[in-house]
Order: sequence, then C-alpha cells, then structure tokens
Amino acid sequence: LSELEWKRFNDGFPNLQINKEDAERLESFYGTCFIVSFHSPAVIFEQLALLYALPKMRARNFRVILPWFSTGTMERVDQAGQIATANSLARMLSATPMGPSGPATVVIYDIHALQEQFYFHDTILVELKSAVWLLKHHIQELLRQNPKEEIAIAFPDDGAHKRFKAKFAEFPLIICAKTREGDKRVVSVREGAPKNRHCIIVDDLVQSGGTLLECAKPLKDLGATKVSCFVTHGVFPKESWRKFVDCDLIHKFWITDSIPTTCREIEGLAPFEVLSLAPLIANYLIGVAEED
Repeated sequence: LSELEWKRFNDGFPNLQINKEDAERLESFYGTCFIVSFHSPAVIFEQLALLYALPKMRARNFRVILPWFSTGTMERVDQAGQIATANSLARMLSATPMGPSGPATVVIYDIHALQEQFYFHDTILVELKSAVWLLKHHIQELLRQNPKEEIAIAFPDDGAHKRFKAKFAEFPLIICAKTREGDKRVVSVREGAPKNRHCIIVDDLVQSGGTLLECAKPLKDLGATKVSCFVTHGVFPKESWRKFVDCDLIHKFWITDSIPTTCREIEGLAPFEVLSLAPLIANYLIGVAEED
C-alpha cells in the first residue's frame, strides 16, 4: 500500500503527492491498483489527475477499481438537447494513458446498464463484475442460523429479473411488475409465490426507494413472512433512506459500501446493514496476480 497526500492549495485546487520512493519503483511491481470513488462531482477531478499520472509513472498492469459508475442512470437521450453523461464519464476514463504493459483495466460493479461498457474507447479495457455474491454468501449465513426458513428472490421488474436470475438459480424466483388500474400504475406480483417465504428484493441500485416499497407491499399481502432488500449501490439522494427507518414493511436492507457518503449516513440505523466490497476486490486482485 502506498501513501498518498491529498492536500489542497490555497485556491482550493488539489495538491497531490505519491510517496516518492513508491513513485520511483512502480514499474518494479507486478501491478498497480487504484480504487476510486466518483460518488460526488467535487471529488472526480482530483482522482482523475492521479489516474492519468500513474501510467506516466510507469505503473504496470494498471487496474482501476470503480465500484459505482455514478452517471450510469443517464445513459440515453430521449429528446434533443439532453446529455448522456454516462458517455461523458466513460470518455474521461478512456483518456487514461497507456502504461508500459498496455492499456489500463477499469473494473465496475453492477453497472446500471450493461450496454454502457461500449461507451468506453478501445484505449481502455473494461471488466464488469457483480456484488450479488455478497448477498449469496450472507444468505448462506442466514440459512445456517435458521435452516427452516425458506428464502425467495424477488425482482422489482423484468430488467432486474433478466439481469440477475442466473445468479440465483437455486432459489424460488418472484417477478413484480407495474400494471395499470384505471389512471394509476400499481405494482403487483406477476410470477412466483411469496407465501411463507422470506422474500429478498434484488436490484442494482436504489434512488428514492419508492419502487422497492411498492414491491414489498404485494409481497407481504400475499403472505411473505419477511421482506428484505439488497442493492449494490445505495444512492439515496436527499436522504431518501429515511423512509426505510422504522418501516414495518422491510426486515433488512443490505447495501454495499460502494458509496461512502451513504454508508456514513446510515451507520447504525436499522434496517440497514453494509456488506463490504473488500472481499470481492481482494479476490479479484489475487486472481489477476495468479494469472502471471
């Protein structure tokens, strides 16, 4: 682990320094990994500055771990004048210089839309990973504690079902969907049987949380013993996580630590529990080293 100095000049711009001894011997290491967090526009520039500098310092097998591709929900243009900022951020990352061993690799967990990987230029490699394995490991712990509990995986829509169903093939699956009743659109259970099961709703991210709550209601109405949620990225703008505190509908709400600001806000608050990405990242890096 190298020490970095994240300081600022008097005018507020970043004053960055990598440990001098480490900077001089980067090429002697098998590889260099930089874990970044673009959770706020205010912190992106300083991290890009370091990102662009490391290959110039001859960092080999350069891996960039970006847990949350933060502009992923703005991936398409529906009308003239809109800006697809998912493409903009992909272009910024694609500008990472080549290192002595070739292009950098950007690793992203549960990107919002899989087609966004094609926004990146050929100057960089992209690896898409999933954090749902953390949930599967946690479910194993739950079943060890309570072997008689039956767990089902629920999806809030067809998109989540298509994306994650293969990862939960050993569990009963439930699909929720929005249907029109008069002038209203309501969420109902389209497929699957929630009765007498602990239903865990799975999706890549949560914003306001309204869809998850709307999905939880029919699951409970149809006899689910418990309803919990798992999302990789707890975005929760404007403290929208508050609607889940003291909420009788949700038993547990698991998120990862992909967005540090959210983790700080919900620390110690039920029903939230944070599952660390660290084991997944460590296993990935071990695998990279063993490829040599």
